[in-house]
Amino acid sequence: MVYCPKCGTKNDDDAVYCKNCGTSLIAQKPTGEHEHHRDQRCEDECAGGKGGRGWAVFWGIIIILIGLAILFEVVFKNMAATGNFPWLNWVNTFEWGWIFAGVVALFIIIFGLRVISRH
Repeated sequence: MVYCPKCGTKNDDDAVYCKNCGTSLIAQKPTGEHEHHRDQRCEDECAGGKGGRGWAVFWGIIIILIGLAILFEVVFKNMAATGNFPWLNWVNTFEWGWIFAGVVALFIIIFGLRVISRH
């Protein structure tokens, strides 16, 4: 599809003039290297490439999980060990590692399925 530079209307690839406003579309048709670069960029973004939103979400979740691990494993366990916070005794009986691993594994599976479904 070729988009009109004046009105933005979608036109067929072989169109010479815009079907809506009549503007020439000849200069808008991609050729050679430009078209290859556009196709490559689309593939990278659609597959969750470095510029895609998927990587930002992935690393955001990893950072949150690291923060939670530090909070529970270091801060809360040390607070519970002092004896001043009896309501935190449950922290010592619960292992958080498998929860974090499960969340990361689930996210990776979902992310992988999204990548596969786009191709």
